[in-house]
Amino acid sequence: MTDTNTRDDLWDGADALLGRARTIPVNTSTPFQSVRPVVLPAPGRPAPLEVRVSAPTTGERLPVVLLSHGGGYTNYVSSNRGFAPLTDFWAAHGLVVVQPTHLSSKSLGLPRTAPDARAFWESRVQDLTAVLDHFDLIEAAVPGLAGRVDRDRVAVAGHSMGGQTASMLLGASVEEDDKTVRGFDERVKAGILLAATGAGDDHLSEMAKQFTALRTARFDEMTTPTLVIVGDKDDSPELTDRGPDYHADGYHQAPGPKSLLTLHGAEHMLGGITGYDTIETTDEDPERVAIIQRMTWAFLHDTVTSDGSAWAAATAAFAKLSAIGRLESK
Repeated sequence: MTDTNTRDDLWDGADALLGRARTIPVNTSTPFQSVRPVVLPAPGRPAPLEVRVSAPTTGERLPVVLLSHGGGYTNYVSSNRGFAPLTDFWAAHGLVVVQPTHLSSKSLGLPRTAPDARAFWESRVQDLTAVLDHFDLIEAAVPGLAGRVDRDRVAVAGHSMGGQTASMLLGASVEEDDKTVRGFDERVKAGILLAATGAGDDHLSEMAKQFTALRTARFDEMTTPTLVIVGDKDDSPELTDRGPDYHADGYHQAPGPKSLLTLHGAEHMLGGITGYDTIETTDEDPERVAIIQRMTWAFLHDTVTSDGSAWAAATAAFAKLSAIGRLESK
């Protein structure tokens, strides 16, 4: 399936729901297309590795963002069909976005007794690595994309459990069988962690302690530049008794360079980033989503292109929006 968006006015100030987010500058939007499914080689995987690719129809040296979905209870939001508010915006503003459907997705119907079924943390990392390993196939599958991608400009993003997956490629680690396991990939130059899971320890719930990726997670070697985004109302008692601070561990417990964007009143879905009008969003707020769209775009643009102007302009604009949230960096 291929969808092409040509509504330039959708992104650049004509949307009545932008609110104060419109003060954060972004580049001019362009048409984009989304193609799925693109099937990548994954020997031994109990289900085909299918990805969705969203890419601008014009432009050269396009950066790439790998997006890892969370666990979730919905059937299709936690798959390559979700996160349209982010993927649409990023693609319309010059980024190639690749979304795998991880084995944890309910859309695949795999039994919880399958290998690695406890959150599928290992296979999730392998999915993202496979995307980078087989990017020739991705370019060939998307009409007009071949030769327009800069594979030296790669970032990774993830929401919730997808944040844990993304953090592994950024340098985080877990302990398994008394060994430190890292999925660090030097091809990845930057990261976005959205309401991601945090570090492990006794603060975790009994349910969370069952998962290696949660129980033993560490960020002390996560050196890749990363923007961590959290909501100050994201209380997740099913995971931890630490409250919203748990989701900011990727900032506080990792070395710099890092930035932490805390959004006031935001809960786990951060205003609705997983889909337009999705039932799982408990804090629906289009303005909040627009803030995240623009701040993440600026961060990704500058960290993968070594520009610097977009993030500086975005942070200066956001500094005037203290009622919405706060930004800190190290």
